Amino acid sequence: MPRILIVEDEAIIRSALKRLLERHDYHVSEAASAEEARELPLSDYDLIISDLRLPGEPGTTLIEPAAPAPVLIMTSYASMRSAVDALKMGAVDYVAKPFDHTELLETVERILHKQSMQQGTPPDVTDEGGGRQTMIGQCTAMQQVYTRIRKTAPADVTVLIQGESGTGKELVARAIHQQSKRAKAPLICVNCAAIPETLIESELFGHEKGAFTGASASRTGLVEAADGGTLFLDEIGELPLDAQARLLRVLQEGEIRKIGSVETRHVNVRLIAATHRDLRALSKSGEFRLDLYYRLNVMQIALPPLREREDDVLEIADILLEKACKRHERPGLRLSRAARQDLRDYPWPGNVRELENALERGVILAEGHLIHPDDLGLGPVTNRPPSPALSPQATISDTAPPDEDDLSLEDYFQHFVLEHQDQMSETELAQKLGISRKNLWERRQRLGIPRKKTARRPT
Repeated sequence: MPRILIVEDEAIIRSALKRLLERHDYHVSEAASAEEARELPLSDYDLIISDLRLPGEPGTTLIEPAAPAPVLIMTSYASMRSAVDALKMGAVDYVAKPFDHTELLETVERILHKQSMQQGTPPDVTDEGGGRQTMIGQCTAMQQVYTRIRKTAPADVTVLIQGESGTGKELVARAIHQQSKRAKAPLICVNCAAIPETLIESELFGHEKGAFTGASASRTGLVEAADGGTLFLDEIGELPLDAQARLLRVLQEGEIRKIGSVETRHVNVRLIAATHRDLRALSKSGEFRLDLYYRLNVMQIALPPLREREDDVLEIADILLEKACKRHERPGLRLSRAARQDLRDYPWPGNVRELENALERGVILAEGHLIHPDDLGLGPVTNRPPSPALSPQATISDTAPPDEDDLSLEDYFQHFVLEHQDQMSETELAQKLGISRKNLWERRQRLGIPRKKTARRPT
């Protein structure tokens, strides 16, 4: 539920506006002045609606401390010029008093929608072991995924997650469950491709004793085990047609019937399905029921492959590398510049799972403190851009000599200073490195490189 703060000194207007917004499912807080509003956590609100003219400071003084929350300014017709000035100061929009209720609600909805699309927040997810992790990535496609998760989770509808293998479909399913009204109920995860076709109906729907050869006892199915919670069916495109028919009945009637039983049981299950296959195309070839596809495709979340998330690759790599270093007790390992370039250039057909495996190899095989391309074992990377040629005027900071290609920036700084400080003054060192003398001194202090003492000249 979006949170809105109203800042208005007129109690009648403030209470009327609050009732209007609450009738449309907004959570509303109040403040009578800018000073009172600043005592609240402004950035926690989704929108701040403030009168321009308030006792004490004007409403525009809230724009900066409220960021990134947008501020909508209310003003009278007589002060339209002030409203324009408020927009220049960073207000998201303004409404004129007395305002039309419908127009105000449309403005609020538009601002909140735009804000949610621009600032999708990565959700925190608890894994099976109870550890918490945040979904990684700030590219536009992933922000849209975060927004869709946030909007879909509380709606309690069936969700279809589509994406290549290794893109994190189960992570999205966990995020949806943990942000839903069923968060305290169980989440049952099933990989349909990992269960033999002859056993999958029994696994999902259970069986009675003696229902088939080997059924020595009655068994509860995974659908029933998820009653009250969420059932996640990964690779649902691999589900046999008979099991698809049973699943369709669960979605339509909320009923299951164990194999070998004549009794039906009611279950209350939210279904999240995932696949890397085109279910519509499978339905045309008769491999997937079209009516089940329509039942599943209420809400759809499409996960982008890693090759389309170029800006996110290194951020993901750094986090996975840190985890791999802890597992193998090799703290301090870093990726060389050439290795980082290879990670950016590689097409990643196996997506995040393949990236994790490559970094695991690198941690195991690295002999020094840097992981080199050969340690990653990625094979040839064909789309690397050519390295720029060194121009005679280039400084040391523009490009490194070929034999220093695998040094990090701090390694290179330390190496260059120690090698040249006997022949160069501090000013010359700073000029060659392309930094100021102050920056040179600060880096010396941070890296523990003492300044070379010059011999005192005899008087």
